[in-house]
Amino acid sequence: MEIRLKEFERIDDLQFKGLRIIQNTKKFCFGTDAVLLSHFAGIRKKDKVVDLGTGTGIIPILLAGREQDACFYGVEIQSDMVEMANRSVRLNNLESRMRILKADLKEAPEILGKGRFTLVVSNPPYKKANSGIRNSQENKAIARHEILCVLEDILASASKLLCTGGRFAMVHRPDRMMDILMGMRQYRLEPKRIRMVHPQAHKAPILVLIEGVLNGKPYLNWMPPLIVYDQNMQYTNELKEIYHLR
Repeated sequence: MEIRLKEFERIDDLQFKGLRIIQNTKKFCFGTDAVLLSHFAGIRKKDKVVDLGTGTGIIPILLAGREQDACFYGVEIQSDMVEMANRSVRLNNLESRMRILKADLKEAPEILGKGRFTLVVSNPPYKKANSGIRNSQENKAIARHEILCVLEDILASASKLLCTGGRFAMVHRPDRMMDILMGMRQYRLEPKRIRMVHPQAHKAPILVLIEGVLNGKPYLNWMPPLIVYDQNMQYTNELKEIYHLR
């Protein structure tokens, strides 16, 4: 299929199942956190999935490569990102089981339906609106700071979208851990799995991967840490497997 690229756009090979993605070098491009979340989320056969704040559509596209018998929705508020993500959907011939919608994620349960989904994922803005240095490019600022949504908005929407027993998987920063755990409990998303991501074995974690289950019983599994680089600053074997480099 011929897909026309706009100025500053490129097509990147995801090196997995022949999947590709369109990205704009002047706007927000996906990073390691999105790849790690798509691996951590644990897609299952027949899953009905929503990605809140999908951006380029990278997470549902990678999940679609991991499970052929699942359907996906991406919710994104920025019009230009929605249009670009939908071209990536067409590029990968995923139109029959994936849609990227322009919407405020706070409205997703009303648009898509409450209690209809088995998996909700999100790679949300990590920083509070009034913290850190705000990027001068608005689309990057929206992706990194809680400008158009806050953590509570994501948890509230996920809770409404999921059916009982449905899973919520998110990547975030460790310094927000208390906000995350307390918020998940508040919205009945019982934390079930946590995995810390460390740049190297001797360094503090830089990301946290967390999964909760709607109306689940209390039981938390701390998974082994995920180490990105070895002592030679090369990807560890596990990272190579996640990136399909082996």
